[in-house]
Amino acid sequence: MYKKIILYFLFTTAVFGCGKPLYRDSEFIMGTFVEVASTDPRAKAIVFDEFKRLQKAFDMFDEQSELSRLNKTGELTASEDLFFVLKKAREFYGLTEGAFDVTVAPVSILWKRAITRSELPVVEAIEDALYLVGFDGVYLDEDTRQVKLLKMGAMIDLGGIAKGYAVDKAITMLKKAQVSSAIVNAGGNIYCLGPNGRKAWRVGIQDPRVSKNLSARIELIDKAVATSGDYEQFFTFQNKRYSHIIDPKTGYPADSGVISATIVADDAMTADVLSTSIVVLGLQKGRRLLKNFPGVSGKVVDVQDKVHDL
Repeated sequence: MYKKIILYFLFTTAVFGCGKPLYRDSEFIMGTFVEVASTDPRAKAIVFDEFKRLQKAFDMFDEQSELSRLNKTGELTASEDLFFVLKKAREFYGLTEGAFDVTVAPVSILWKRAITRSELPVVEAIEDALYLVGFDGVYLDEDTRQVKLLKMGAMIDLGGIAKGYAVDKAITMLKKAQVSSAIVNAGGNIYCLGPNGRKAWRVGIQDPRVSKNLSARIELIDKAVATSGDYEQFFTFQNKRYSHIIDPKTGYPADSGVISATIVADDAMTADVLSTSIVVLGLQKGRRLLKNFPGVSGKVVDVQDKVHDL
């Protein structure tokens, strides 16, 4: 469940209206650029340290991470962070009726390998990989935090939920340190803490087809926003564009008529998961899904480049 989108911070000046300088920095962590902006110079170290800590749990490309060890051995006593995220992934799996499924990793990897060869996966390979997909194949013991993958060859990819969770944890650490104003962006998963001086933080959302344009601008205080779509991670084969977001039920790239979904929520993990899920589900099913999440709002862009409220 790989996702890359572009969200921009929009600053009218280099400093806040109250005269405090804005400290900005970025580091490449958890497979993406993590950006921090705050009037408090301590903020960047707090955020980066928390991301580096969580990377040891969630990075499936680090052979020493918890997730890699789980995927390799099929069994693990998980840390509190990993177990919590897996429990939330199971919850979202149910709420989205399988549109969000962290066990889709075998199919995603199959497509990635095929793309590098400039070809499509063969149907038989997709069917074989789909056999491994489904959260019913993951056992979670809440008493011992034991995790088991019940199918040989099953794998988990937390790319559609872990970065949002890491943003939320970083914000919690900022609050504990009494940082009152900051914005954290991890690969398009954004949380705006407090106001930007006397005003809300402004975030611009990239047009899904014209990268130099913005499809919307939103203002946020103590809210999260995430956008998912086929912005930059896609490939074209025989004049057809294929999204990097895989539909866990079909084993093929999402083809719901939605090319971009933006979600505003109270936490970054929810925004992260729902934005991806709605690209898979489409407009009408996406609207029904959001009825389960009071206070969450969003917009989608369809294949005709029309914008719809969720």
